[in-house]
Amino acid sequence: MGKFSEDAGKLLQYVGGKENIAAVSHCVTRMRFVLNDPDKADVKAIEGLSSSKGTFTQAGQFQVIIGNEVSSFYNDFVAVSGLEGVTKDAVKKAAKQNQNVVQRMMSSLAEIFAPLIPAIIVGGLILGFRNIIGEIALFDGGTRTLTQISAFWAGANSFLWLIGEAVFHFLPVCIVWSITKKMGTTQALGIVLGITLVSPQLLNAYSVATTAAADIPKWNFGAFQVDMIGYQAQVLPAMLAGFTLVYLERFFRKICPAVVSMIVVPFCSLLLSVIVAHGILGPIGWKIGSLISDFVNAGLTSSFKGVFAGVFGFFYAPLVITGLHHMSNAIDLQLIADFGGTNLWPMIALSNIAQGSAVLAMVRLQKNDAKAREVSVPSCISCYLGVTEPAMFGVNLKYGFPFICGMVGSAIAAVVSVTSGVQAQAIGVGGIPGILSIKPQYMGMFAVCMAIVIAVPFGLTYMVGKKKGIGSTAGAGDGAESANDGAAAESAAGGAALDNSLLAFATGRVVPVEEVPDQVFASKALGDGIAVWPQEGCLLAPADGTVSVVMEESLHACGITLDNGMELLFHIGLDTVEMKGSGFEACVKAGDRVHAGDELIRFDREKIKAAGHPDVVIMVVTSMGSAGAVQWERAESVAAGADVIARFQM
Repeated sequence: MGKFSEDAGKLLQYVGGKENIAAVSHCVTRMRFVLNDPDKADVKAIEGLSSSKGTFTQAGQFQVIIGNEVSSFYNDFVAVSGLEGVTKDAVKKAAKQNQNVVQRMMSSLAEIFAPLIPAIIVGGLILGFRNIIGEIALFDGGTRTLTQISAFWAGANSFLWLIGEAVFHFLPVCIVWSITKKMGTTQALGIVLGITLVSPQLLNAYSVATTAAADIPKWNFGAFQVDMIGYQAQVLPAMLAGFTLVYLERFFRKICPAVVSMIVVPFCSLLLSVIVAHGILGPIGWKIGSLISDFVNAGLTSSFKGVFAGVFGFFYAPLVITGLHHMSNAIDLQLIADFGGTNLWPMIALSNIAQGSAVLAMVRLQKNDAKAREVSVPSCISCYLGVTEPAMFGVNLKYGFPFICGMVGSAIAAVVSVTSGVQAQAIGVGGIPGILSIKPQYMGMFAVCMAIVIAVPFGLTYMVGKKKGIGSTAGAGDGAESANDGAAAESAAGGAALDNSLLAFATGRVVPVEEVPDQVFASKALGDGIAVWPQEGCLLAPADGTVSVVMEESLHACGITLDNGMELLFHIGLDTVEMKGSGFEACVKAGDRVHAGDELIRFDREKIKAAGHPDVVIMVVTSMGSAGAVQWERAESVAAGADVIARFQM
């Protein structure tokens, strides 16, 4: 009998029995289940288990928080249940059964477009910069542009189009590649198929509208002809072509003998995909994409455009929470391809600014609350630069009313933007830099809309916050805390209480654990702690102790036990268990003796971010041992192994 055999048996019963488990695995702190029927799980009974610290459901997975000893619990669970564990990827795949059709569709769409976003942003910024130097007449009394008076800038403008064209005209190449990558088929074939959609042999998609039907080049096969039309900047034709290639490759790989599969599978898959793409799906996808863009454009240009804009502007922020906002990328790109610009994207940029302005009001309200400002100030800055998640999840949704105030301001500005005909010529960086992607003739009106989403959410949030009394007692609280800190320091100087400390375990910006964008850590289900957004890829021991655990497969987490019995858990990044150790190097193993400042784990921050995971490093006190209360330092940033990050009583 294992240590957790009894609780493991009860957990098996409470999740609905063996027959209700589609897949099971674990990470450093949690049991991860995919349940055939999630409603059969008795959450109250599970959370009542002595070894359980809580439950939650995320991305179709039912997760039970165990803590540091999850590996032992998992082994006992496997022994009791007779189930074999599977990989984290398998659990993730199985979890899709608990997602509805819309969730699966949006998840797939997000996974396809997410790798393309950096390139699209770069393209948008390039076009925006070309707007400034080549389209806006700022010289000689407003009659000449910078490119007209300077040979250098004229050359720069022409050169930058090399990048802009590569991003938008050849977008189908990226889309087909991303589809093959997501679906696990041959990416090189996807790239080749994408190139056939934008080949210079074809009539450029942008020239189709101005070319007479009789002048469109054709492939003549005798019995029939096929138009030689390219699909530059077209989204839907590229997606249909990409999925066709994926399913053809899977089909031929399934039926083809292994001895000839290396030749037959890629040849047949690619050849048929190109034929179908240009002969059938390309024209169909073009037509469907045009119908979608026509519908959206009609809503944005009709007599009801104000209502359409108000609804979209108000509900865009909630769409970000659900993940449904990813569909806007495809629609924006289709609008740009069909109409040479989009009225939709300016509203998205304005929504970002609105949420940032709500946070700015909270910064003002909590001006005397240093702890709150550690979160709100950087969140506000990132939101104004187009990254909304820290602001929305770290501040606005936490309090509720700032989120609503931001939505109201966004709706008002969206109405003004659309009724004024504001258009963007590309998708760029959201937030304030978004003005660079706006067509020059609309930049002034967009600036007015920006003023609205700064003033309205700020004013509403500030008024509501004042009425709720936010910040009214912060000063007194801070003063009391300062007095307590002074007393503690005085006591420590006299040889009492605070005689032990923990050094910073990473170099970077410090945030409270409550602000970590993860439900388990933020709720302190595993214990109190602190987090650092790192500047360097190294985790150090904060004090002398013994390594209690290192996640052997993923290397993304470890634990140490100090000499006083205090147990510390370290977690690098969020959901980085899915990286299976790629980008991580363990410098210690379980049982090793370490001293303050010793390296525990090295990690590649760029790999973590490239995999789509936040790289925040978290330290949680899972057991106090013989130590007393922990006092967390409130420094904005720390240097690993040098600055004190916490003090504890003995």
